[in-house]
Amino acid sequence: MKQVIFNQTGLPKDVLFIEEAAMPIRKPHEVLVKVLARNINPSDIMFVQGLYGITPQLPSSAGFEAVGIVEESDDAGFLPIGTRVIFTTVGTWKEYICLPAKGVIPVPEGMSDEIACQAFVNPFTAYGMLETSGLQAGDHLLITAGASAWGKLVIQMAAKKGILVACTVRRNEQKAVLIALGANCVVNVEEENLGKVLKAWAPEGVKAVFDAVGGDQGAKALSCLAVGGTMYVFGLLSLTPIPLHSGLLIFKKLKIEGWWLSSWWEQLGAEGIQRAMKSVFGYLVSQEVKVDIQAKYPLDQFKEAIEAYEKEGRTGKILIC
Repeated sequence: MKQVIFNQTGLPKDVLFIEEAAMPIRKPHEVLVKVLARNINPSDIMFVQGLYGITPQLPSSAGFEAVGIVEESDDAGFLPIGTRVIFTTVGTWKEYICLPAKGVIPVPEGMSDEIACQAFVNPFTAYGMLETSGLQAGDHLLITAGASAWGKLVIQMAAKKGILVACTVRRNEQKAVLIALGANCVVNVEEENLGKVLKAWAPEGVKAVFDAVGGDQGAKALSCLAVGGTMYVFGLLSLTPIPLHSGLLIFKKLKIEGWWLSSWWEQLGAEGIQRAMKSVFGYLVSQEVKVDIQAKYPLDQFKEAIEAYEKEGRTGKILIC
């Protein structure tokens, strides 16, 4: 089988390569899955660079999220051969993979591979952050990286709850797209003063910030919080830590919390997981919440896929099928 791997951390274009490898050998508690489609997330790129929260065990394949079809299974009652499954694991950029049977999720009826391969990380992060924040209808929320796949999902899910959403972008043409999805205020941080615009939109400040960027933009977003507000940090697209203003934290009684999907998921319990899946998959299958797809590439064109992912102005997900 073919797999994309790396022997050392670095820029994906420099360290990733494709090779022929032996088929994985399935253990009794596992299923053998043929991978059908994967999407490229920021975490995939950071992992290859050695900048993510999980350290690569080299040599390693890339990718964390995918959809596939079961080709071997001991549990025909739950996961018969031919079942399409959603899964997350380290190293999805390969043709076949063995996974614990209890760790895969059958694809809901009516969900395409293109949606299923991106149905976990970003949708559940958006849903989980909203649940964690406790925001209610009429509350004000600010998110950074509003035009990202995650940002668009937060906007759509928040709008359904009646939460008022402001978001940051870097290009004016992104504004109309996000407003159409349900955003109430969109700020181009390259041209506008975030604090000034947010002051006019929410004079008392926003109740919560979801930050995916960090750096100076994260610091500016923090200053937009209302007294007693909370910033939830889950990403670092700028690769620069947030410079904290101690006075803001002290006198406005602000809180900053890290948020990670894996930790949140582990705390849900069986009932919580079922409730989350019902909500998120229901949104995606009905297309009440939509995801964007920019382009698809075969596995052996992974370099072209990465180039497309890194291209300025990209508006949708890049898939490796």
